[in-house]
Amino acid sequence: MTRPTSRDVATAAGVSQATVSLVLGDKWPGRVSERTATHVRETATRLGYRPNLAARNLRLGTTRTALLVVPALTNEFFARVYTGAARVAAEHDFGVVLYPSPDGTGPARDPFASARAALDGVIASSMAADALDAIGGATLPLVMLDSDPTAGTAAAHVNLAMADGMRQITEHLLPLGHRRFLHLASAIDSWTFDTRAEALRALLGPGTELRTVRAPLTVDGARTAMETALATPQDRPTAVVCDDDILAAGACKAARRLGLRIPEDLSVTGFDDLALATAVEPELTTVHLPAERVGEQGMAALLATLEGTTWNAPDIPVRLVVRDSTGPAPAPQP
Repeated sequence: MTRPTSRDVATAAGVSQATVSLVLGDKWPGRVSERTATHVRETATRLGYRPNLAARNLRLGTTRTALLVVPALTNEFFARVYTGAARVAAEHDFGVVLYPSPDGTGPARDPFASARAALDGVIASSMAADALDAIGGATLPLVMLDSDPTAGTAAAHVNLAMADGMRQITEHLLPLGHRRFLHLASAIDSWTFDTRAEALRALLGPGTELRTVRAPLTVDGARTAMETALATPQDRPTAVVCDDDILAAGACKAARRLGLRIPEDLSVTGFDDLALATAVEPELTTVHLPAERVGEQGMAALLATLEGTTWNAPDIPVRLVVRDSTGPAPAPQP
């Protein structure tokens, strides 16, 4: 069977095609009676009529499609960002196309012959910013997620309160007696991780020690880095502050391999509150980042931009979730 057209609906309803267009385009009030409008809608439903969105979008010069650029979908955080963006998009008759980088951080190959022809706008994570060059993203309305609000030409920024997350971590660890800290930092060069590092340095004042070790954003990479960092007993920290739950899981593995108990000998904190945080033992104290909210606000910011409205919103709040991977600092060894 062929797909029913608006002409078929008009014929079956005994009205003109113009009337069908007015009713199904929701432009009938004041021009068509409510009785006729109801009759047309019921006829369209009975015939199984669906509007040809491609043809409509061609007329309007829009595709109602946004591109979400993320480092990788193997990271649960970005999958949740997509869920939030897609939810808001669906409420506004938009679609969201995912564009993950194959190596997790760098640019991927352009999935479109012409991004301008296929998209209305782009939402991009700061860690996938290089991918924008591959799609000609500079010519499209752009919303940046988790990125420097003072840099670039993005129409809007959506950020999490990362520095406040570090504040909550230090205000949890310092009263527990911790003074020797190790920052297990992501080796990925990005604004979001720089912000965490700067905040941690600023929050740890006189009387504390801070050492930084960088590691790939993988469990094995973090484990290897931490085994080296913890090898000398006299230089060991009492608390390891990690940029990510994945790094924290690697730190916990390294501690166990070296015979260290968590949290009795070493406290460990993460960032993200991924499912991994409650899969490790002991469960991880971490900063909960509302990833779906990031996606929701990212899509809302893009819709506002497309409507010509300035987007202004405060950073999205984060919160510390205290679990069993942190405890009082061990007593100094004689």
